[in-house]
Formats: sequence, C-alpha cells, structure tokens
Amino acid sequence: MRPRARQRYLGAPVREDLQKKMVFIAGPRQVGKTTLALGLLGAGDESHPGYLNWDDPHARPALLRGEIPSGQALLVLDEIHKFRRWRSLVKGLYDTHHSTVRFLVTGSARLDVYRKGGESLQGRYHHYRLHPFSLRELVSRPQAKDVEHLLRFGGFPEPVLSGEERTWRRWNRERLDRVVHQDIRDLENVRDLGLIELLAEELPNRVGSPLSVGNLKNFLQVAHETVERWLAILEAMYLCFRIPPYGAPRIRAVRKERKLYLYDWSQVTDAGARFENLVASQLLKYCHYEEDREGHRMELRYLRDTDRREVDFVVLKNRKPFFAVECKTGQKVVSPAARYFRARTDIPRFYQVHLGDRDFGDAANDVRVLPFLRFCCELELP
Repeated sequence: MRPRARQRYLGAPVREDLQKKMVFIAGPRQVGKTTLALGLLGAGDESHPGYLNWDDPHARPALLRGEIPSGQALLVLDEIHKFRRWRSLVKGLYDTHHSTVRFLVTGSARLDVYRKGGESLQGRYHHYRLHPFSLRELVSRPQAKDVEHLLRFGGFPEPVLSGEERTWRRWNRERLDRVVHQDIRDLENVRDLGLIELLAEELPNRVGSPLSVGNLKNFLQVAHETVERWLAILEAMYLCFRIPPYGAPRIRAVRKERKLYLYDWSQVTDAGARFENLVASQLLKYCHYEEDREGHRMELRYLRDTDRREVDFVVLKNRKPFFAVECKTGQKVVSPAARYFRARTDIPRFYQVHLGDRDFGDAANDVRVLPFLRFCCELELP
C-alpha cells in the first residue's frame, strides 16, 4: 500500500516549471517520486492514463511507436531511463507534442548520468532531485521528539510515516535487495552483484570518516578501480553520496579522501555517526534545492587539515564559502577545531549543532552553538 500522500517540498516548483519545459525528477528508490507525480496528475493510482511506466509491458510498445494517450495535458514517463536510447525517444515526443502536452520524467537513478546515446535535450527541461523527508518538511512546527523520530526511522515516506519498527525493518531489507538485484542489474553491466550487496551492507560502518577505498579493496578482495566503480554506481542509484574536502588556502587542508554518507541514515548504528549523517542529508537537500530551483552553484564539503582537526561540513555558494557546521552529541563546549578554522579561513559563519536545548555563542561570538531543530528553522532549510 502506498503511504498516505503528503505535500512535498518540490510540488509547487515542479508545477510551475512544467508550464515552460519538461521536468525531470530523480531520486532514491521509494523516496516518493511516483506519489509526487500522481499528485501532479490529480490521480489516485498508477491506472491513470497519463502515467506511463517503462516497466509496463503495455505502455512500452506504444511509447516506442511514438504513441501517447489522447486528451492528457500532462504525461508522466516513469523509469524510462532504463531504455538505452531514452533521450532520443523523449526528445521526439516532446518536440512533437510540447505545444499541447506537458512532460514529467521520473527515475530512481541519476538522469544526468544515464544518457546512453541519442539526441541532446539541452534547453528542453529543468532537473530536480527529490530527497527524503527532512525535519521541516515532515512537521511544520517541529519539536525535539520529531528529531528523534526522524533519526530512528530515516526520512523515506513508508517507514517514517508509519513509525513502526516492523515496517522499518522490512522496508530496509527489501529496498536494498531491489536496488542491487533490480536497478543495478537493469542499468549496469555488473556480474558480481553479491559483492556489490556486501559493499552496500558495509557502508553504514564507514559513515562520517574519510573513506579509504584501499581498506574497502582489501575487505572485498577486488581491485581499487573496481571499488571506485561500484561506489560510483551506488551513488548514481542514490544509495550513498560522498563529499570532498575544502582546501582553504591558509591551512594545510587534506585534499583527497572524501567522506561518505547514506540517503537512509537510519541504517547507521552509531548514534554520533547517525546524527552527523542526518545533518549531511539535510545540508545536501538544501544545496540541491538551491541549485535546482534557484540556479545557484552549491557545494557541500568538509574541512580537515593534516593535523586531523576537522569541521564536519562547509557549504559553498557560487564558489564562495557560505557557512560551516560542526555536529556534536554534547552541548556544553565549543569545538576547538571550529574556533581554529574560524580564525584561519574566510568562512563567514560557523554553527555547532547538537540534540540538546542550549543556544549560545563563544566569547568571541565566532561560533554559535544551537540545537539542530533551531538551526533548521532559522535557516529555513527545506
């Protein structure tokens, strides 16, 4: 059963952009893309004639013939990126019918990656990335208990809206199986699906620290290049994401190893790493929204020097540092690393977020310590 419909943060922007161009919506499997699309169609379920799924054996031949349902102002093309020449097909449909029909294309893989041949779609579409529920999207006036709920069940609609342990356990197990044994099988030429599944199961243990591909290579007993390729595949399927270091000029910043996080932070067992992953996901969602909706160039990075001082996140806006965020489970002491980097970088704002209720600044007012709940509300994060 599909979870009860919620108004998603991309609903209004997508509806507006559909009046001008095609819209592509990508995002993790089961993040709510189909539910959002059906809501825009005004449909109750997938039987609506405007919803066309590439996996449907009845819809696929008609699409290949260039046939679309008549009398539909909006058509949703779901999972069409599984077709090798999908760009040519979509371009032909759009160029033939765009004066009377709007097109919404959705997929559970990065649509900007799976462009396998065909014509360019440049200038014909806007691209959005749909993320799991975050705090302010889940609850309009969140409280501390809502943060705990989000930490426990993750942000994917089915488990977080049910709030049931059994639903969460079953959903977690089934989702990984579908990503590895269906999505990757359909889109990638990979023989060792069992090892990719083992890699995916290991990643929750690597969250929050610079990811050593060499260690993973030894763990899986495969080549370094193979691990890199598999990680890129899991990123393209929105199972995980990596962020690079920020090389501020006045510090001896590390420049190579990236940090890894999951789109489903509920898989992370360590409490501190899970909270850090939640913050990472919130910041990435903010960056993607600012890019996709407002057109800003956004980057999410971390700050670490050769002496192992570290601040968890730096957000860059239009190539300039915008603010930095450090995650702490405690709420009493300002991080020495945050103070150190505040004095030696041009990052204008430093925040230290926690799960408590204290809100204060240090003596020099260089670092503000505040609850994650208040941080999300004051910055109006999506």
